[in-house]
Amino acid sequence: MSYVIAMAGKGGTGKTTIAALIARIIIGEKLGSLLLVDADPNSNLGELLGVNIGESVGSILNELSFHPEILPEGFPKERFIELKVQGAVCEEKGFDILSMGKPEGPGCYCYANNVLRSVIGKLVNNYDYVVIDNEAGLEHLSRKTTCVADALVVVSDDSSIGLKSAARIIDLVDSLKIGTKRNFLLINRSRTDIINDKIPARDWFYLGRLENDPGLEKLSFDGQPLTRLDNQAKIFIQLKKIGEKIWSCSQ
Repeated sequence: MSYVIAMAGKGGTGKTTIAALIARIIIGEKLGSLLLVDADPNSNLGELLGVNIGESVGSILNELSFHPEILPEGFPKERFIELKVQGAVCEEKGFDILSMGKPEGPGCYCYANNVLRSVIGKLVNNYDYVVIDNEAGLEHLSRKTTCVADALVVVSDDSSIGLKSAARIIDLVDSLKIGTKRNFLLINRSRTDIINDKIPARDWFYLGRLENDPGLEKLSFDGQPLTRLDNQAKIFIQLKKIGEKIWSCSQ
């Protein structure tokens, strides 16, 4: 049975960076087989892990849209797309990764999300862990790209606006009845200690705070993958401790 970790949060909180670091922890600790799903059309999870993504859900849909003749005669379109998407999973050392990419044309994002959700549903049981990096904001939740998650990690900064945005994500998860078993709040790029009274009351577990890390900032500025981040970097050590709280839910 796979353990699904879904990432959520508004833009600019470092959600994708945290997803990449969580992947490094799972790989480094040899916790089990891992599938990464970059469900953000502005896909860069692969880049952060030093992976050059080839085909994506978006590129497959675009190819079929512009070249419908590639669909074999008498072959169901949905089944053809499903097989192509499954074949687009990149096999890397210690993990596999599937990217959403950028579909083109009106209504394509909704259709791409439906395809991605369907394929994820079939792939998840082939892995011990699945980490889904969702699109920033709330729209991906309304499309229910993530239908079921053992852990939903909402990443926020320590501003009042950021925390209110994080709370709205949990409100939407509740209203849509998305099957998250446990919700977590993680404060990233924290400038000061969080006062608990500042955190909105929601059905979530407050994981803690991560401070700015100069080494991480330099890698980002230089466009280098996070695989080059030192294992003793402050943010990596902090996240390892926080991660243990998440992994314990899977035992």
